[in-house]
Amino acid sequence: MDYQTPIDVTPANAISQEERMWAMLCHLGSFAFYVFPFGNLLVPLIIWMVKRDTMPFVREQGKEALNFQITLMLYLAVIVVLCFVLIGFALLIALPIYQIVMTILASIKVYDGDHYRYPFILRLI
Repeated sequence: MDYQTPIDVTPANAISQEERMWAMLCHLGSFAFYVFPFGNLLVPLIIWMVKRDTMPFVREQGKEALNFQITLMLYLAVIVVLCFVLIGFALLIALPIYQIVMTILASIKVYDGDHYRYPFILRLI
């Protein structure tokens, strides 16, 4: 039997392990909100600003993470107003659950090398 060298099926534009890790940290950085105020914006913003020129995947996912966090802040402002009508209290509980689930899902997808886009967000950046 004649064994040939296996064909490399890796795409030419494969995303490096380091790039995937930094992109994942952009998404997971949003949990800094639970440690210090506006950490959900600062951590992804800092990673995005430092790595955006050298890592295109981090540039894309950093913008996505920032847009998600900005949108959540806007949703939170609307929900606080709705609390005066008593409908906002249920949404005040649902928003953090949505943030946690979507952030974990995005982090897993990005670490696998997928280009993740959050649903129901404004793309401001």
